[in-house]
Amino acid sequence: MTEMVFGTVPLRATDPVLPRWWRTIDKWALTAVFALFGVGMLLGLAASVPLAEKNGLEPFYYVKRQALFGGVGLVVMVALSMMSPQQVRRIGVVGFSLAFLTLMALPVIGTDFGKGAVRWISLGFASFQPSEFLKPGFVIVSAWFMAAALEVAGPPGRLYSFILTALIVVTLALQPDFGQASLILFSWMVMYFVSGAPILPLVAAGGLSAAGGFLAYNMSEHVARRINGFLSAEVDPRTQIGYATNAIQEGGFFGVGVGEGSVKWSLPDAHTDFIVAVAAEEYGLVLVLGIIALYAVVVLRSLIRMMAERDPFARIAGTGLAFAFGVQALINMGVAVRLLPAKGMTLPFVSYGGSSVIASGIALGFLLALTRTRPQNEIARILGNRPAA
Repeated sequence: MTEMVFGTVPLRATDPVLPRWWRTIDKWALTAVFALFGVGMLLGLAASVPLAEKNGLEPFYYVKRQALFGGVGLVVMVALSMMSPQQVRRIGVVGFSLAFLTLMALPVIGTDFGKGAVRWISLGFASFQPSEFLKPGFVIVSAWFMAAALEVAGPPGRLYSFILTALIVVTLALQPDFGQASLILFSWMVMYFVSGAPILPLVAAGGLSAAGGFLAYNMSEHVARRINGFLSAEVDPRTQIGYATNAIQEGGFFGVGVGEGSVKWSLPDAHTDFIVAVAAEEYGLVLVLGIIALYAVVVLRSLIRMMAERDPFARIAGTGLAFAFGVQALINMGVAVRLLPAKGMTLPFVSYGGSSVIASGIALGFLLALTRTRPQNEIARILGNRPAA
């Protein structure tokens, strides 16, 4: 009946894969992701050269590695964006299982690279951080549980997802990795809200999070030092936050000029956690606002498309992935401008790091696949615009 009134949707299952993918993909979000990676490569040309010189490597060693990792991440993203929601769920469950088992094995096979937190697995020629790959799979599995709970006589999926979230958050906090733990917990709370659950458990989860933060502050010297430094009225100019704050102030609106910045020679993490400080110093507020706009395009367009999504799994998972992506970027930039305590979190697709860019490619591949235009979304849009009788 709908087709008789409104006409058929121009989408045939017999269409070739690439033309169908190009017609249904969110081209604005896809373009924004490629632009973010391009900005990251541009900033890497400046931010990573001092590190390469300190380590006795060729000047563009880290730039070449980022290009390689980024190429892999973008290929993975495009490949996953061609999947159906059912395929996304299957791949996400398998990926989560592997990442979760690896995360549990970190105390035995992991390393801290002298940073005091066992977060990485060294392969000799490279290393990877399991928690980065855990995030997209966690969102998919949690969304699957929550969607199952909406079915008639379905399982208590929300309870299962909460137990899984608690296990992961505690494991990450013990590393310690409070940044990733906070991001996992926030993603779950957003998905829990979108799934239509009552608000009281969310309030309880927020209270438990506050209690956990209070305990961490009192029991961990590392956490207490970061929070005290954040709350202090004075900024130590010899700390990373001090260098980053000064660089942002020096940059002004249009920056000091390409290659003229000095913060990259002082910040150990200028190419990763504080890369936005390099952008602000050399290119000014203009580039920083451009970066924020690119993240906003991805997040807002994804959420707008999710509003028309009728499949509970796709709606919950897509919302969780979009928020996780946007909040990670918000945390990274918030730390750089001293709006948040230092957390050691990368800027997706912009910061240097193989684990970060490939895991971001997986997450955005899932998100782009779930936000693709499908016949049921088109029908919902048409019905939503239909004038009242």
